[in-house]
Amino acid sequence: MVRWIASIVVVLSFVATATAADPPREFRAGAAVSNITPPIGLPIIGGFSPQPSTHIHDDLFARCIVLDDGKTKLALVVCDLLGVHYIVSKEARRLIEESTGIPASHVMISATHTHSAASALGTDRYKYEQTPDDYQKFLAVRIADGVRRAANTLRPAELALGRLDVPEHLNNRRWFMRPGSMPTNPFGETSELVKMNPPGGSPNLVEPAGPIDPEICYIAVREPEGKPIGLVAAYSLHYVGGPGGLSISADYFGVFATEMARLLDAEHQDPPYVAAMANGTSGDINNNDFRNPRPRKGPFEQTRYVAGDVAAKVHASMKELKYRRDLTLDARYREAPIEWRRPTTEQEAWAKMIKADPTKAPVRVTSEVYAQRFLSLAEYPATGTIPVQALRIGEASIGTMPCEVFAEIGLDFKKLSPLKPAFMIELNHGYYGYLPTPRHFKLGGYETWLGTNRLAPDTSDKLMKHLVEMAGEMKGQ
Repeated sequence: MVRWIASIVVVLSFVATATAADPPREFRAGAAVSNITPPIGLPIIGGFSPQPSTHIHDDLFARCIVLDDGKTKLALVVCDLLGVHYIVSKEARRLIEESTGIPASHVMISATHTHSAASALGTDRYKYEQTPDDYQKFLAVRIADGVRRAANTLRPAELALGRLDVPEHLNNRRWFMRPGSMPTNPFGETSELVKMNPPGGSPNLVEPAGPIDPEICYIAVREPEGKPIGLVAAYSLHYVGGPGGLSISADYFGVFATEMARLLDAEHQDPPYVAAMANGTSGDINNNDFRNPRPRKGPFEQTRYVAGDVAAKVHASMKELKYRRDLTLDARYREAPIEWRRPTTEQEAWAKMIKADPTKAPVRVTSEVYAQRFLSLAEYPATGTIPVQALRIGEASIGTMPCEVFAEIGLDFKKLSPLKPAFMIELNHGYYGYLPTPRHFKLGGYETWLGTNRLAPDTSDKLMKHLVEMAGEMKGQ
């Protein structure tokens, strides 16, 4: 009996000692920005034929939030870029892990898809590995600096997840057209079922070919006494555009960030308040109402309107937030094997014909561009890998893909993710063109053309399987 009691005393003494040695875990957060504005003169990416910039309307930033649950750290980075090449993300994450200890697998680096930025994609966005150019080297360092600065400001914090619907700025840009009204595509075909960005107000419009996702999902972090630290939101809106001329601009994503700081009276806060609007799943969504086209507006007018309205609605919804400090953080990262499309024998023959005699092009200039793309893509391997990442924040999950993801894919992830609520952020860790569903590949249209993207038609299903599996793993943890 005495020996049994003595054993219990030893066990209880060990537990008490271990408990005393392990202080309670404290949730912390920090935020910072890094200026990633390119020099004037680099080509503005976004149009069909990039032209050198002549002006900077507003600066571009990497907006960084670091979260720490006392055991695991996550870094969320949103860059004012059309896309970020895999090699930029890879190098930035290496530098971040080296300087902060945050594992590369726990760092998200996404692009907003502003069409008024210089290219971060290098000489060939399809090449998985390439030698970085000067701007890409600069970006990797500046992104890493931003995360390091955010980590330097880590302090006690609490976090809340917000959700609201803002459908009025969203329109599916792929439309079914009346029979016989489909224009000739670059390949001389008129048999496609869907037209991207059809003529506004056209009597030939039938109906949109897909849904919108009206939900804005966001995480907000603040100090326990209420001082705001930062916010990361995701909204499935392609971009708005309109700075005018050949000007660098962060588009509505940047205006949203400054508006949130103004609404929270945090414009001159120290440490700085950082708001970031990431792109959700907007591969087939934009701001144009094709049934009822809006009157032409002045430069940046529509951008300011959309950003101001979205910021005001997010700010109003924050009054209902419930903040928590007992949060679990986690992340999973994979480089998923995929198949690439390459030109068929017939497509190669067509491309060679157009290159030899441009007068045979069904659509001058556009057909010639696609002919050159076909010939280039014929040299690429048939298989490769693509980065996918899932993050856990409390009971919520964020899924990511390195593409311009169609809205219905994001809606599917919200339903299928074992961790809920769930939402997606696109253009993370790379840029591989549009990601339609298998259904949309059958419908045709610009986003499905080889040369616009080269992903196999079942790629979205394969990547979704990885995201759901990773979310399930984190839920099990």
